[in-house]
Amino acid sequence: MGVIHKIGRRKTAVARVYVSEGTGVIVVNKKPFETYFPTATLQYKVLQPMSMTENVSNFDVKVNVYGGGSTGQAEAVRMALARVMCEVNAENRAILKPEGLLTRDPRMVERKKFGQKKARKRFQFSKR
Repeated sequence: MGVIHKIGRRKTAVARVYVSEGTGVIVVNKKPFETYFPTATLQYKVLQPMSMTENVSNFDVKVNVYGGGSTGQAEAVRMALARVMCEVNAENRAILKPEGLLTRDPRMVERKKFGQKKARKRFQFSKR
């Protein structure tokens, strides 16, 4: 099989995933997967494409991820792993596509405008 390399993105997070046949070891930024994503929710998000295709213990995964926050990074890794699972077996696409795991979420943070407190929030108006 060799090594499969895919990229996933979410908000400003970018994840590069390298997958090879193995025993199910996942390393994120040279740290164990459970250490880098400590909460059960983030761990579930990352493992979702592999568990849906029943490949959790079949592959070793090495991840380089940067930018964004923890949730954005976890969802970027999830997207990259979903793309890898599709390349491993074309039948996996029918499983992952209806769940929305192959769709890039286009929502980004709206920029702050001048003369305002935030993107849409304005400074308080006073009639004094």
